[in-house]
Amino acid sequence: PFNAYNRDTFYGGDHRGYQDHRFRTHAARIILFGADRELLPMTRPTSDRFRTAMASLPTGVTIVATNGEDGPAGATANAVTSLSIEPMLMLACLDRGSRTLLAAQAADRFSISVLHDGQEGVARSFATKAPIAEKWAGVPWSERDGLPAIDDALLWVACDLQDVIAAGDHVILTGAVTDLETATGKPLVFQIG
Repeated sequence: PFNAYNRDTFYGGDHRGYQDHRFRTHAARIILFGADRELLPMTRPTSDRFRTAMASLPTGVTIVATNGEDGPAGATANAVTSLSIEPMLMLACLDRGSRTLLAAQAADRFSISVLHDGQEGVARSFATKAPIAEKWAGVPWSERDGLPAIDDALLWVACDLQDVIAAGDHVILTGAVTDLETATGKPLVFQIG
C-alpha cells in the first residue's frame, strides 16, 4: 500500500511535492521527474531494419496514376489513405524520383486505383522503373473523368492536386476528391512476416 511512510522510498526521495498515489506509474514518473539517468540511450534503427519492421504492417496496394505528356503514368503505392471526410481528401506518397509524381504535378490531378487480390501482376508491373508504355502494356484500364483507372479495381478515386509536401525520400500528395467508383471483392494486401 502507498502511504506517507513509503512515499519517499517509492519516489527515490524526489517526490517534489507529489504525494498522490496516481503518480506511481513509470510513465507518470518520467513525465513528472524525467527519465532515469541510469538507463542507456536507445540506438537508432538502421534503414533496413525500419523497412523490414514496416513491412509487417498490412497495407492496401494501389496504383497512383495520371495523364502525362507521353500518355498515362502510374506507380504502385501502398502509402495511400483517406485524409479527411469534410472536405473529402486523399493522401498518397510517391518516391521523389517517380515519373508519376512529376506527371501528377504537371497535370494538377491524379487518380488512385485500389487493387483486388487477383491483381498482383498489375502491382508488380507498376512497381518497376520500366518505360511508361511498358508498365501499361497488357493492363486493362480505361479513362474516367479524364484520368486513368485500372479496370476491375475495388476502388477508383479521382483527385485534384492540393498539396505537394517533401518528406524524406518521398513526396506527399494530397488531393481533393472529385469522383469515385467502388466494387466488391478482397483487397490486395502487402505484408511480409
